[in-house]
Amino acid sequence: MNKMIETLIVTGGNIEDKCFNEIYLSNKFDYIIASDKGLEALDTYNIKPNYIIGDFDSIDKQILNKYIEDKNIVIKELNPEKDYTDTHMAIKLAIELNSTDVTIIGGTGTRIDHLLANIHVLKELLDKDIKCKIIDSKNEIQLINKKTIIKKSKEYKYISLIPLTTNASGITLKGFKYSLTNDTLSIGHSIGVSNEQIEENAIIDIKKGILILIKSKD
Repeated sequence: MNKMIETLIVTGGNIEDKCFNEIYLSNKFDYIIASDKGLEALDTYNIKPNYIIGDFDSIDKQILNKYIEDKNIVIKELNPEKDYTDTHMAIKLAIELNSTDVTIIGGTGTRIDHLLANIHVLKELLDKDIKCKIIDSKNEIQLINKKTIIKKSKEYKYISLIPLTTNASGITLKGFKYSLTNDTLSIGHSIGVSNEQIEENAIIDIKKGILILIKSKD
């Protein structure tokens, strides 16, 4: 069996203390990657990353300078005129580190363009069968393209399924308030939003395409 390698990516979006502490303290991460401004959050919690990556256009330079001389930290400075976002480059780094499970904190916030891009670039991990979730204080976001079993959580009330591909077909939902049988979800329709799990283990079966799976607290 291959060794499980869990990686935490902290990027520059909204991060709430309670959410961060719950995730950090309940997991034993093999690697912590600070994506540009995400280093400021880690510095606040006095947590040293293994890697710092970004073009450093938005980070407080005084904070960055605190870590430059640390020989235990690898710093990867990117050209500001690059094709990929800092978060995307952090994901590529996580893949290089042979991560099997990636958690992203700070991937949501006021920049809707960054949020949408962060969801889309999860596909690079999905294509390599690497588990990945974007988590904030209200939501947990992941991509799925095959049968997925969800354990019921008191934490999340709603389960939404939104197609990432033009169509996601052969979808069967069991254990939800609203079920589907061999159905199709298509871009431009909202039928998959705000479902509720009613059984301890709910099943999402998908034959073709990719779905954005979002668990929400409210």
